[in-house]
Amino acid sequence: MHRRSVLAALAASGALTTLAACGGGDDSTTPGSASSQTTSSAGDGAFPVTIQHKLGSTTIEAAPTKVVTVGYNEEDFVLALGVIPVGARTPLGSYDASKRPWAVDLLPAGGITSVGQAELNFETIASLEPDLIIGAYAYLEQADYDKLSQIAPTIGDLVPAGQAANSTAAASWQEELAAIGKALGKADEASSLTDEVEGHFQTAADAHPEFTGKTVSVLLFNEGYYPLDSTDPRGNFFLQFGFDENTAVDPKGLSEEQVGLLDTDVLVVLGRSAAEFASNPAAAALAVVTQGRTVYVPTFDSDFAGALGSSSPLSLPYAIEQAVPALAAAADGDPGTVPGTL
Repeated sequence: MHRRSVLAALAASGALTTLAACGGGDDSTTPGSASSQTTSSAGDGAFPVTIQHKLGSTTIEAAPTKVVTVGYNEEDFVLALGVIPVGARTPLGSYDASKRPWAVDLLPAGGITSVGQAELNFETIASLEPDLIIGAYAYLEQADYDKLSQIAPTIGDLVPAGQAANSTAAASWQEELAAIGKALGKADEASSLTDEVEGHFQTAADAHPEFTGKTVSVLLFNEGYYPLDSTDPRGNFFLQFGFDENTAVDPKGLSEEQVGLLDTDVLVVLGRSAAEFASNPAAAALAVVTQGRTVYVPTFDSDFAGALGSSSPLSLPYAIEQAVPALAAAADGDPGTVPGTL
């Protein structure tokens, strides 16, 4: 997707919810694993730290004390590591993120200063005098990155493992957490938190071996049908339970006549109720629909939609708890078990 399309999809999904070089942005970027995206001396709190991303690399000389997050989910990542940002981007969409149950107890009483929503407010960002700006999942364009880099060292969109620097794919939550953890001098905390969250997925997968080997399709409806694959945090969420990915669909979109490609073992529909999805006769006729193997997330105002859109170490355990019963009902092979809505 182009940036405008990506932002529209993020807005529709309630995403809190992705480049930066200190002083120029002309450093070359090389794709690689999460470990190759961040380099530092060994151990928590060791500086300087260098973070590579889609627009170059950023070196952080000392532990930051005033952090601004300019992307769509980084606020949660920073909070999860015990840091309250002095400014954060207001989430796109209609979900009231100020009341999100997985983070509400970590937010300051007066809230966090907004640095913009659809567009960033560079004057506000500068007035906060940050010593680090994080936009690891922000879909930053070069011009915006250049402005931010004049204010403070800026981390841009991360390069996912195995992807080229110009890829539109988002980094996994594990890669994002590792990069932000190193930038904050909390690499060990980030690693422990990764293990903890992965443990939640593993516990759910162990409790539901029926997920393994079944194929799941994840569909976002945003003025059209957009399958979400493993390169999208929302699509990847469902694969972490052991489901297989539907590789027959094109993430760029499906026509109404192509919805038959969604007839897999389990289907998750984001942005449409059962009645709305069934208004398309081709969709209504899918066996995965008629046999009760479809999970619906009809509105992006729900806490589950917000948690899925954020895909953060804070929101993922909440999303797992909400999703597993519905997925189990969809995957159990019993048409009488209705997954319901999330």
